[in-house]
Amino acid sequence: MLEQNIFAGFGGQGALLMGQLLAMASMIEGKEVSWLPSYGPEMRGGTANCSVVISDEPVASPLVTNANSIVVLNRPSLTKFESHVIPGGNLFINSSVIPEKSERNDINVYYVPMTEVAYELGNVKVSNMVMLGAFVEATQCVKMESIVEALRHKLGEKKAKLIPMNEEALNRGAQIVKDQK
Repeated sequence: MLEQNIFAGFGGQGALLMGQLLAMASMIEGKEVSWLPSYGPEMRGGTANCSVVISDEPVASPLVTNANSIVVLNRPSLTKFESHVIPGGNLFINSSVIPEKSERNDINVYYVPMTEVAYELGNVKVSNMVMLGAFVEATQCVKMESIVEALRHKLGEKKAKLIPMNEEALNRGAQIVKDQK
């Protein structure tokens, strides 16, 4: 098994955190993994993306040019990365801010209104967890429980009270994918 993934958006949208949680969840499950972030000098608003490679064998290179799955959180990321999804792969589009539809008919495309769902849950900060839930449901590359365990580790004891809302966001994202299949 070799899964090559890209998460891309503006800084502050949570693309790097999604990739980091996926990498941590993969390690929890005993898989080989690499996580390679790339971002501009701005703290928020600049470009941010990361590649996550998951494998049963040691990862030879963390660089991803053609991906099994790509998550795009903004229009520039859609423009830049849409062509990098392999035929039969997955493209996840943040339909809250990207009104365009994918022009590809050889891939699976999921439109996830992550911001709207996060508002429904009462906290816009969990919008990236909505998208991550959609990603995990569609790809099945890790178990949702492993993502929650990685999130628990990342948040620590002080922020453990945030786990239920994040878990609900993950579940809502998963449901969006189930509804689109």
